[in-house]
Amino acid sequence: MQLPDPRFLPQLVLLQLAVLTTHSPVHADDPPEVTRIAFGACAREYEEQPLWKPINAARPELFLFLGDNIYGDTDDMEILRGKYARLGSVPGYRQLRARTRVLATWDDHDYGRNDAGAEYPHKAASQQVFLDFFEEPDDSARRKREGVYGAWTFGENGRRLQVILLDTRYHRSALHEIPARQRPKGRSYHGPYQPNHDPEATILGSEQWRWLETQLRKPADLRLIGSSIQLISNGHCWEKWGNFPRERQRFFQTIRETRANGVILLSGDRHFGEASRLPAHEVSDGIGYPLYEFTSSGLTHARLFSPSGPNEHRIHPIHRGKNFGFITIDWKVRMLSIQIRNSDGMATVATTIRLDELTMPE
Repeated sequence: MQLPDPRFLPQLVLLQLAVLTTHSPVHADDPPEVTRIAFGACAREYEEQPLWKPINAARPELFLFLGDNIYGDTDDMEILRGKYARLGSVPGYRQLRARTRVLATWDDHDYGRNDAGAEYPHKAASQQVFLDFFEEPDDSARRKREGVYGAWTFGENGRRLQVILLDTRYHRSALHEIPARQRPKGRSYHGPYQPNHDPEATILGSEQWRWLETQLRKPADLRLIGSSIQLISNGHCWEKWGNFPRERQRFFQTIRETRANGVILLSGDRHFGEASRLPAHEVSDGIGYPLYEFTSSGLTHARLFSPSGPNEHRIHPIHRGKNFGFITIDWKVRMLSIQIRNSDGMATVATTIRLDELTMPE
């Protein structure tokens, strides 16, 4: 028997503790219908994690992890496992896993490298580390496909929730940087990237696009689509769908062509919280009904003073500081309340949406 490398013994102990104490609820015990959902992103495993307290106090039935769930930033899979184990040993997170179904996708830092895409050489191994930590069954399709994207459905007709979590890393083409000499200075600097107009450039890759179209054709009354990077907000030059304009247009087109009702977007990455609304008939982008996106980013850290960048579709002042998102669904009256909450669990951004508003026109 090969003994473990002693350099990693502390990490292995942590990982064993995480597996023993963070077991998620058995799928058969999932609620027959979902009415309370929390979501968030950007959790440095080495920092204090006080937001699990208000998240647990809100009693969500689902928690959606939208990426940067740890800050792995490594090519060493044993180091990556150790960092996941450190997250798994956090008491507040263990409490969440003990009573709440946790669904997750990744962003760049838990993928393995800052702003990385398809070029990351350890993506297949990193995927298995990710799926191990989130206890994906051995026979799951997510174990066999390239990428961690997945979809889940809860509830019956009239109260059916579909959760779709995309993978914006595994297949993503190269980013195009703005030449350093052309970048503005000071508060007008909103990121280093410019659009990649290559017709072959992709975010999701062909297989994931086909899969997404299939998912959107399935019946659902509300669809929460999680993307680690923002889709509606397009004025800044950090990572976003707008860095690949054809892919962004294809997303809107796919919703229109599948006539998928009830779509709400959730995203992370930006280290602040905000809400965006794309009007129903915005030229070229409109899908036939208003498209909302709620960004919650900063479970352990956030941008307090740095510029957020322009967003013509922002519908509330942004939330600066640590935050998580919370959704309450009243299926009887077909209403949603979507909030960005602070470290005290108080809503600082709040929007109410009628489900009937998210319907394709005849």
